[in-house]
Amino acid sequence: MRIVTPGTREANNGNWRTGVRWAAALRGSFRVILQSEWRGESADALVALHARRSAACIAGFHARFAERPIGLVLTGTDLYHDLPDDLQAQASLRIASRIAVLQDDARPRVPEGARGKVHVIYQSARALRPAAKSGERLDCVVVGHLRAEKDPETLFRALRTLPAELPIRVLHVGAGLDRTLAAHARQLMRTHPRYRWAGALPHGLARAAIKRAHLLVHPSRLEGGANVIAEAIMSGTPVMGSRMSGNIGMLGANYPGFFPVGDSRALAAMLARAATDPRFLARLRAAGDRRKPLFRPEKEAAAVRAFVRGLLA
Repeated sequence: MRIVTPGTREANNGNWRTGVRWAAALRGSFRVILQSEWRGESADALVALHARRSAACIAGFHARFAERPIGLVLTGTDLYHDLPDDLQAQASLRIASRIAVLQDDARPRVPEGARGKVHVIYQSARALRPAAKSGERLDCVVVGHLRAEKDPETLFRALRTLPAELPIRVLHVGAGLDRTLAAHARQLMRTHPRYRWAGALPHGLARAAIKRAHLLVHPSRLEGGANVIAEAIMSGTPVMGSRMSGNIGMLGANYPGFFPVGDSRALAAMLARAATDPRFLARLRAAGDRRKPLFRPEKEAAAVRAFVRGLLA
Protein backbone atom coordinates (compact mmCIF):
# COMPACT_ATOMS: atom_id res chain seq x y z
CA MET A 1 0.00 0.00 0.00
CA ARG A 2 1.00 3.63 -0.43
CA ILE A 3 0.73 6.60 1.91
CA VAL A 4 0.64 10.00 0.19
CA THR A 5 1.25 13.21 2.12
CA PRO A 6 1.75 16.71 0.70
CA GLY A 7 4.53 17.23 3.27
CA THR A 8 8.17 16.33 2.66
CA ARG A 9 11.06 15.07 4.76
CA GLU A 10 12.84 18.40 4.22
CA ALA A 11 9.84 20.50 5.31
CA ASN A 12 9.35 18.24 8.37
CA ASN A 13 5.83 19.56 8.84
CA GLY A 14 2.93 17.95 10.68
CA ASN A 15 1.59 16.10 7.62
CA TRP A 16 4.96 14.51 6.94
CA ARG A 17 5.45 13.46 10.56
CA THR A 18 1.97 11.90 10.62
CA GLY A 19 2.83 9.96 7.47
CA VAL A 20 6.11 8.75 9.00
CA ARG A 21 4.36 7.47 12.15
CA TRP A 22 1.62 5.75 10.15
CA ALA A 23 4.18 4.06 7.89
CA ALA A 24 6.18 2.86 10.91
CA ALA A 25 3.02 1.46 12.54
CA LEU A 26 2.10 -0.48 9.38
CA ARG A 27 5.45 -1.85 8.25
CA GLY A 28 5.36 -4.92 10.47
CA SER A 29 2.12 -6.06 8.85
CA PHE A 30 2.06 -4.45 5.39
CA ARG A 31 4.43 -3.42 2.62
CA VAL A 32 4.25 0.37 2.84
CA ILE A 33 5.70 3.15 0.69
CA LEU A 34 5.52 6.78 1.90
CA GLN A 35 5.65 9.43 -0.81
CA SER A 36 4.70 13.05 -1.39
CA GLU A 37 2.42 12.27 -4.35
CA TRP A 38 0.94 9.30 -6.23
CA ARG A 39 2.55 8.89 -9.68
CA GLY A 40 0.40 6.13 -11.15
CA GLU A 41 1.89 3.18 -9.27
CA SER A 42 -0.19 0.13 -8.43
CA ALA A 43 -1.10 -0.57 -4.79
CA ASP A 44 -3.65 -2.60 -2.86
CA ALA A 45 -4.81 0.60 -1.14
CA LEU A 46 -3.99 4.29 -0.93
CA VAL A 47 -3.95 6.36 2.26
CA ALA A 48 -3.84 10.09 1.55
CA LEU A 49 -3.36 13.00 3.92
CA HIS A 50 -5.21 16.23 3.05
CA ALA A 51 -8.49 16.16 1.13
CA ARG A 52 -7.70 19.17 -1.07
CA ARG A 53 -3.94 19.00 -1.60
CA SER A 54 -4.06 15.26 -2.30
CA ALA A 55 -7.27 15.50 -4.34
CA ALA A 56 -5.57 14.84 -7.68
CA CYS A 57 -3.84 11.73 -6.28
CA ILE A 58 -7.10 10.46 -4.79
CA ALA A 59 -9.07 11.06 -8.00
CA GLY A 60 -6.34 9.55 -10.17
CA PHE A 61 -5.97 6.41 -8.07
CA HIS A 62 -9.75 5.96 -7.99
CA ALA A 63 -10.00 6.39 -11.76
CA ARG A 64 -7.32 3.77 -12.41
CA PHE A 65 -8.20 1.30 -9.63
CA ALA A 66 -11.89 1.90 -9.01
CA GLU A 67 -12.36 -1.19 -6.80
CA ARG A 68 -9.35 -0.54 -4.55
CA PRO A 69 -9.90 1.26 -1.25
CA ILE A 70 -8.74 4.74 -0.32
CA GLY A 71 -8.25 6.02 3.20
CA LEU A 72 -8.28 9.77 3.80
CA VAL A 73 -6.69 11.53 6.77
CA LEU A 74 -8.22 14.97 7.27
CA THR A 75 -5.95 17.86 8.23
CA GLY A 76 -6.83 21.07 10.02
CA THR A 77 -6.93 22.96 6.73
CA ASP A 78 -9.46 20.44 5.43
CA LEU A 79 -11.70 20.56 8.49
CA TYR A 80 -11.65 24.25 9.31
CA HIS A 81 -11.02 25.92 5.96
CA ASP A 82 -11.56 23.89 2.78
CA LEU A 83 -14.43 21.48 3.27
CA PRO A 84 -17.35 23.90 3.41
CA ASP A 85 -16.62 25.28 -0.07
CA ASP A 86 -13.83 23.43 -1.88
CA LEU A 87 -15.20 21.04 -4.51
CA GLN A 88 -11.98 19.02 -4.73
CA ALA A 89 -11.94 18.41 -0.98
CA GLN A 90 -15.60 17.40 -1.07
CA ALA A 91 -14.89 14.97 -3.93
CA SER A 92 -12.11 13.37 -1.85
CA LEU A 93 -14.62 12.78 0.96
CA ARG A 94 -17.05 11.07 -1.41
CA ILE A 95 -14.37 8.81 -2.91
CA ALA A 96 -12.76 7.80 0.40
CA SER A 97 -13.69 4.39 1.78
CA ARG A 98 -12.65 5.39 5.30
CA ILE A 99 -11.77 8.74 6.87
CA ALA A 100 -9.46 9.40 9.83
CA VAL A 101 -9.44 12.52 12.01
CA LEU A 102 -6.77 13.20 14.61
CA GLN A 103 -8.85 14.30 17.60
CA ASP A 104 -12.44 13.81 18.71
CA ASP A 105 -13.69 17.38 18.27
CA ALA A 106 -13.05 16.93 14.53
CA ARG A 107 -15.79 14.36 13.98
CA PRO A 108 -18.73 16.84 14.10
CA ARG A 109 -16.83 19.12 11.69
CA VAL A 110 -17.00 16.49 8.94
CA PRO A 111 -20.00 16.98 6.61
CA GLU A 112 -22.87 14.82 7.82
CA GLY A 113 -23.01 12.66 4.71
CA ALA A 114 -19.43 11.43 5.26
CA ARG A 115 -19.51 11.21 9.06
CA GLY A 116 -20.30 7.49 9.08
CA LYS A 117 -16.87 6.80 7.54
CA VAL A 118 -14.96 8.71 10.25
CA HIS A 119 -12.55 7.11 12.74
CA VAL A 120 -10.69 9.09 15.43
CA ILE A 121 -6.98 8.25 15.68
CA TYR A 122 -5.06 10.38 18.15
CA GLN A 123 -1.48 11.27 17.32
CA SER A 124 1.15 9.97 19.70
CA ALA A 125 4.58 10.67 21.10
CA ARG A 126 7.18 8.61 22.92
CA ALA A 127 7.10 9.21 26.67
CA LEU A 128 10.13 11.08 28.04
CA ARG A 129 11.16 11.37 31.64
CA PRO A 130 10.37 14.94 32.78
CA ALA A 131 13.43 17.17 33.07
CA ALA A 132 14.43 19.19 36.10
CA LYS A 133 13.13 22.74 35.62
CA SER A 134 14.48 26.09 36.75
CA GLY A 135 13.04 27.38 40.01
CA GLU A 136 13.96 30.98 39.21
CA ARG A 137 11.83 31.65 36.12
CA LEU A 138 9.05 30.30 33.91
CA ASP A 139 10.59 28.78 30.79
CA CYS A 140 8.09 28.57 27.92
CA VAL A 141 8.50 27.00 24.50
CA VAL A 142 6.50 27.59 21.31
CA VAL A 143 6.92 24.98 18.55
CA GLY A 144 5.42 25.83 15.18
CA HIS A 145 6.52 27.40 11.91
CA LEU A 146 5.89 31.14 11.64
CA ARG A 147 2.72 31.31 9.54
CA ALA A 148 -0.68 32.88 10.05
CA GLU A 149 -2.46 29.67 11.11
CA LYS A 150 -0.10 29.30 14.09
CA ASP A 151 -0.87 32.91 15.12
CA PRO A 152 2.51 33.98 16.52
CA GLU A 153 1.30 37.60 16.50
CA THR A 154 -0.94 36.89 19.51
CA LEU A 155 2.14 35.63 21.36
CA PHE A 156 4.17 38.67 20.28
CA ARG A 157 1.52 41.09 21.55
CA ALA A 158 1.20 39.20 24.83
CA LEU A 159 4.93 39.35 25.48
CA ARG A 160 5.03 43.09 24.82
CA THR A 161 2.40 43.70 27.52
CA LEU A 162 3.93 41.53 30.26
CA PRO A 163 5.57 43.45 33.12
CA ALA A 164 9.34 43.44 32.66
CA GLU A 165 9.92 42.15 36.19
CA LEU A 166 8.05 38.88 35.61
CA PRO A 167 10.60 36.03 35.32
CA ILE A 168 9.35 34.60 32.03
CA ARG A 169 11.47 33.39 29.13
CA VAL A 170 10.14 32.16 25.75
CA LEU A 171 11.97 30.02 23.19
CA HIS A 172 10.26 29.90 19.78
CA VAL A 173 11.09 26.96 17.48
CA GLY A 174 9.98 26.99 13.84
CA ALA A 175 10.93 28.09 10.36
CA GLY A 176 10.08 31.62 9.21
CA LEU A 177 7.68 30.60 6.45
CA ASP A 178 6.00 34.02 6.48
CA ARG A 179 8.56 36.78 5.88
CA THR A 180 6.54 39.41 7.71
CA LEU A 181 6.14 37.23 10.79
CA ALA A 182 9.84 36.36 10.68
CA ALA A 183 10.68 40.07 10.62
CA HIS A 184 8.38 40.66 13.59
CA ALA A 185 10.09 37.83 15.49
CA ARG A 186 13.53 39.34 14.86
CA GLN A 187 12.29 42.75 15.97
CA LEU A 188 10.83 41.28 19.16
CA MET A 189 14.15 39.63 19.96
CA ARG A 190 15.90 42.99 19.67
CA THR A 191 13.48 44.78 22.00
CA HIS A 192 12.44 42.04 24.46
CA PRO A 193 15.33 39.91 25.77
CA ARG A 194 12.91 37.37 27.28
CA TYR A 195 12.03 36.14 23.74
CA ARG A 196 14.33 34.09 21.49
CA TRP A 197 13.45 32.74 18.05
CA ALA A 198 15.64 29.70 17.29
CA GLY A 199 14.32 29.03 13.79
CA ALA A 200 13.75 25.46 12.63
CA LEU A 201 15.40 22.73 14.71
CA PRO A 202 15.75 18.97 14.16
CA HIS A 203 12.94 17.01 15.78
CA GLY A 204 15.14 15.68 18.59
CA LEU A 205 16.28 19.16 19.61
CA ALA A 206 12.71 20.47 19.49
CA ARG A 207 11.56 17.65 21.79
CA ALA A 208 14.45 18.38 24.15
CA ALA A 209 13.35 22.03 24.30
CA ILE A 210 9.78 20.95 25.09
CA LYS A 211 11.02 18.63 27.83
CA ARG A 212 13.09 21.38 29.50
CA ALA A 213 10.27 23.95 29.47
CA HIS A 214 7.74 24.53 32.22
CA LEU A 215 5.06 25.22 29.61
CA LEU A 216 4.29 24.73 25.91
CA VAL A 217 2.40 27.74 24.52
CA HIS A 218 0.25 26.91 21.48
CA PRO A 219 -1.76 29.91 20.21
CA SER A 220 -2.95 28.46 16.86
CA ARG A 221 -6.04 29.62 15.03
CA LEU A 222 -6.38 26.40 13.02
CA GLU A 223 -5.21 22.85 13.82
CA GLY A 224 -6.33 19.38 12.88
CA GLY A 225 -4.71 18.00 16.02
CA ALA A 226 -1.20 19.22 16.80
CA ASN A 227 1.27 16.44 17.53
CA VAL A 228 3.38 18.93 19.50
CA ILE A 229 0.66 18.86 22.17
CA ALA A 230 1.07 15.09 22.51
CA GLU A 231 4.85 15.55 22.64
CA ALA A 232 4.53 18.07 25.47
CA ILE A 233 2.07 16.01 27.53
CA MET A 234 4.21 12.89 27.11
CA SER A 235 7.25 14.88 28.32
CA GLY A 236 5.53 16.08 31.50
CA THR A 237 5.23 19.63 30.12
CA PRO A 238 1.76 21.20 30.43
CA VAL A 239 0.16 23.17 27.60
CA MET A 240 -1.35 26.64 27.38
CA GLY A 241 -3.36 26.92 24.18
CA SER A 242 -6.03 28.78 22.27
CA ARG A 243 -9.58 27.53 22.73
CA MET A 244 -10.11 26.24 19.20
CA SER A 245 -11.42 22.91 17.99
CA GLY A 246 -8.12 21.14 17.32
CA ASN A 247 -6.75 22.03 20.75
CA ILE A 248 -10.04 21.18 22.49
CA GLY A 249 -10.06 17.77 20.83
CA MET A 250 -6.51 17.06 22.04
CA LEU A 251 -6.82 18.42 25.59
CA GLY A 252 -10.53 18.12 26.41
CA ALA A 253 -13.22 20.79 26.63
CA ASN A 254 -12.64 21.36 30.36
CA TYR A 255 -8.86 21.76 30.18
CA PRO A 256 -7.90 24.73 32.41
CA GLY A 257 -5.15 26.14 30.17
CA PHE A 258 -7.23 27.65 27.35
CA PHE A 259 -7.43 31.32 26.36
CA PRO A 260 -9.68 32.80 23.63
CA VAL A 261 -8.29 32.61 20.09
CA GLY A 262 -6.30 35.75 19.26
CA ASP A 263 -6.71 37.26 22.75
CA SER A 264 -3.23 38.47 23.65
CA ARG A 265 -4.37 40.06 26.92
CA ALA A 266 -5.84 36.79 28.12
CA LEU A 267 -2.66 34.95 27.13
CA ALA A 268 -0.50 37.52 28.95
CA ALA A 269 -2.65 37.21 32.07
CA MET A 270 -2.42 33.43 31.97
CA LEU A 271 1.37 33.53 31.52
CA ALA A 272 1.66 35.91 34.46
CA ARG A 273 -0.46 33.56 36.56
CA ALA A 274 1.70 30.57 35.62
CA ALA A 275 4.83 32.51 36.57
CA THR A 276 3.51 33.53 39.99
CA ASP A 277 1.16 30.72 41.06
CA PRO A 278 2.78 27.24 41.30
CA ARG A 279 -0.62 25.71 42.04
CA PHE A 280 -1.94 26.82 38.64
CA LEU A 281 1.02 25.23 36.85
CA ALA A 282 0.51 22.03 38.85
CA ARG A 283 -3.18 22.06 37.87
CA LEU A 284 -2.27 22.29 34.19
CA ARG A 285 0.23 19.45 34.57
CA ALA A 286 -2.32 17.22 36.30
CA ALA A 287 -4.92 17.92 33.59
CA GLY A 288 -2.36 17.03 30.92
CA ASP A 289 -1.38 13.84 32.71
CA ARG A 290 -5.00 12.67 32.54
CA ARG A 291 -4.80 12.83 28.72
CA LYS A 292 -1.61 10.74 28.47
CA PRO A 293 -3.38 7.43 27.73
CA LEU A 294 -4.70 8.95 24.48
CA PHE A 295 -1.21 9.75 23.17
CA ARG A 296 0.65 6.47 23.73
CA PRO A 297 2.44 5.24 20.59
CA GLU A 298 1.10 1.71 20.95
CA LYS A 299 -2.47 3.07 21.00
CA GLU A 300 -1.95 5.08 17.81
CA ALA A 301 -0.19 2.17 16.07
CA ALA A 302 -3.01 -0.25 16.91
CA ALA A 303 -5.62 2.24 15.68
CA VAL A 304 -3.71 2.82 12.41
CA ARG A 305 -3.43 -0.93 11.76
CA ALA A 306 -7.15 -1.40 12.50
CA PHE A 307 -7.98 1.46 10.13
CA VAL A 308 -6.00 -0.11 7.29
CA ARG A 309 -7.30 -3.62 7.97
CA GLY A 310 -10.79 -2.16 7.71
CA LEU A 311 -9.85 -0.63 4.37
CA LEU A 312 -8.61 -3.94 3.01
CA ALA A 313 -11.38 -6.12 4.46
